[in-house]
Amino acid sequence: MNKRSRQVSYFLSSQYFSDGLRITLSILLPSLVLAQFGQLQTGMAMSLGALNVSLSDAPGPVLHRRNGMASSAVISFLVTFVTGFARMNSYTLGVEILLFSFFFSMFAIYGNRATSVGTAALLIMILMLDRPMDAPGVIRESVLVLLGSVWYSTISLLASRLQPYRLAQQALGQCIHEIAKLMAIKADFYDTSTLLDDNYRRLIAQQVDVSEKQDAVREILFKSRRIVTESTRTGRLLLLTFVDIVDLYEQIIAMYYDYSDIRERFGKSGVLDQIARSIRRLSVELDHIGLAIQLPVPFHKPVDISPRLEDLKRSIDALSDQEGSTLVLKKVLVSLRTISQRLTALQKNLALPNVSPIDNEAMEYGRFVSHQEIDLKSFVDNLTLNSSVFRHSVRVSIAMLLGFVITKLLPYGHHSYWVLLTISVILKPAFSLTKQRNIERISGTLAGGLIGVFVLTFIPNRDVQFGFMVLFMLGTYSAQRINYIVMVICVTPFVLILFSFLGISYLGVAEERFFDTLLGGIIAFIASYVLFPRWESDQLTKPMQAILKANVSYVQLLLDSLLGRPIALVDYKLARKDVYVTSANLSAAFDRMLSEPKHKQRNEKLIYEFVVLNHILSANIATITSAQLTNEPKVYPTSLLRPVKRALFTLTESLRRLGIKPEKPLPEQTTDIDKPLPTADDSLLTEQLNFIQQVSSDIGKIVERIK
Repeated sequence: MNKRSRQVSYFLSSQYFSDGLRITLSILLPSLVLAQFGQLQTGMAMSLGALNVSLSDAPGPVLHRRNGMASSAVISFLVTFVTGFARMNSYTLGVEILLFSFFFSMFAIYGNRATSVGTAALLIMILMLDRPMDAPGVIRESVLVLLGSVWYSTISLLASRLQPYRLAQQALGQCIHEIAKLMAIKADFYDTSTLLDDNYRRLIAQQVDVSEKQDAVREILFKSRRIVTESTRTGRLLLLTFVDIVDLYEQIIAMYYDYSDIRERFGKSGVLDQIARSIRRLSVELDHIGLAIQLPVPFHKPVDISPRLEDLKRSIDALSDQEGSTLVLKKVLVSLRTISQRLTALQKNLALPNVSPIDNEAMEYGRFVSHQEIDLKSFVDNLTLNSSVFRHSVRVSIAMLLGFVITKLLPYGHHSYWVLLTISVILKPAFSLTKQRNIERISGTLAGGLIGVFVLTFIPNRDVQFGFMVLFMLGTYSAQRINYIVMVICVTPFVLILFSFLGISYLGVAEERFFDTLLGGIIAFIASYVLFPRWESDQLTKPMQAILKANVSYVQLLLDSLLGRPIALVDYKLARKDVYVTSANLSAAFDRMLSEPKHKQRNEKLIYEFVVLNHILSANIATITSAQLTNEPKVYPTSLLRPVKRALFTLTESLRRLGIKPEKPLPEQTTDIDKPLPTADDSLLTEQLNFIQQVSSDIGKIVERIK
């Protein structure tokens, strides 16, 4: 199966497409069924409730999804009720917009799911602005919205009941897919035509995606009682596969070498092209594993890469030492063989009728996921300008009120609520995200409007138009969590065709939509730039502290292993997870800074070097520590430990310069008597540890220059 076919298969079997299909059907059915009985308005109110609660139905454990949908249903009912009466007076409506926009934006302090509930509350408030009703009508509308919410929640929970492992399979498949992409990027380091700096940027950006997908899998697997406690084959297989995949990811990340030196020495030999092709072949095999889990239908016969690796070995042996020592190429070959063996083991596990039981207590899954408490104290503690969430909430409330006042002063149409909708979806905590959303929203609306007008003008058949509307709905809800511009391109023609069915001039609506989007985008952009902005360059110290702190713990574990101290596997994996997560967070913050105005950026070159050096450092620590865990504990001589202690001291000093005191004191000097280095392995280890010390020293110099 070629790359394009795999991409299509991944999407069609993904949670995004299945969610889009479920949301589309759940929204359409009430309106379609009740329209047959002359109750279209009743059906549309229920569809509105279904749409609203679907926003809070983000992937995750069933218990969390159920709680999120229940909260959203109750809040939607209350907001519909309050807005229905508040809209009877422009002043009370303005006060409601100001207060609700602030209050529901503050939900972000409780995590992503709570943020989705707050977003749903704002959406129902905005959509109610254009529905004039008397008092009985408000009560009826509120009840129908609640019924629609219950209808969607029932469908969603029933689907989870019928396919309890489906969401976990899809999340794990997507995680493996992203790791396979990262592996293909690693192959490009051996391609002499690829610029190293550009490839490092791609690698670091891809690490952010992998980290997000791994967190999503942990959330679903480790917080789902059915998977963690029950001993079904599917549950055990998912847990075992994820544990193996994270170990494989470490192996891939640990494959760091001095690529500029390798290219200079072996670029003309052709062996680097063989390495690149081998890595790409392995990434394709990994991609097939992810797809087999996600579909889940076995369809791909594993390809034996051993002959390819044997050819590579012969090519390396043929070089002898004519291009200098080939030790580094042999290390690459060993890494590729290890990865190949891991992939073979994964493929065999998928084919086995039974999977070995896992010691769930020993794994301590609860330590690998965060637990967010929802309490009033957190809300009150964030009512300060030092809180990014508070700043964003004030920004949203003022921008929404401003948009409402402006639309009241511009009597150009009856759908000006679209301005507030545009503000609510574009205005994000970070300026860079707001800027990106602005561009995508305006360009997507223009493109989608042209598509919608084309369909309505040149395809007069109403049945065909309805078919297009359903397709655009499906595209909207399938892309809403992964590709914003695709969602906007789909939602605009969907809305135009819908209004056409309701007897409203689609050309007038298209014109108003574009004007509303432009106006809302301008308001959101100005608000993000003027109202309590917090630029990423002012906040980068925290993620820099976090990655340094994680690497200090990582080096400490390395030192403990070299001192012969026993290291718990769970402690090592937690330290490794912290390194990956903090590295991804720093990379994401750095990317956001690069999207901000040029005069707001500071030390971008130094911070980029800091990001890359920390990646190199953690990769080399992982190479040694993971090997130490697989060997018998051994106490190494003091002379060999010195580079690690110096590295630990340098990183700790860097952490102090950034304003953080280390939790652990620096290691005391050991009194072991120096022993000779008897083996070649010890000499190689000394070389690796000296390199770790050098990288730590370079990080320290960069921190000193930044501060």
